Amino acid sequence: MAKVEYSAVGRRKEAIARVRLVPGDGKIVVNKRDIDDYFGLDTLKMIIRQPLNITNTGNFDVLVNVHGGGISGQAGAIRHGISRALCKADADLRSTLKKSGLLTRDPRMKERKKYGLKAARRAPQFSKR
Repeated sequence: MAKVEYSAVGRRKEAIARVRLVPGDGKIVVNKRDIDDYFGLDTLKMIIRQPLNITNTGNFDVLVNVHGGGISGQAGAIRHGISRALCKADADLRSTLKKSGLLTRDPRMKERKKYGLKAARRAPQFSKR
């Protein structure tokens, strides 16, 4: 018997999360660690659980492999990936997730450094003399 599994990729800033939804009891595992061990802040855990809470789907175990960026960007990437995977699992959830803005990839990225400047926009210190 084939195992039902839904996978998707979520991104935010420099973070990339590969998310798999498998039938289960709602356990979330990030990089082979429990979500409570990986993320210390409750706000980040809340961000990750947002798509599951909005759609009232607790019948999936979430297995995540995430790398790049910081913990906040990783949480956003996981949320994006879970939302995309839920759309694959049930197409009716798409409108609910879309209204909540969870399917939109956050386009804000770090701006590149320009020549002649010390950073993206920071100019060298000006001196009159």
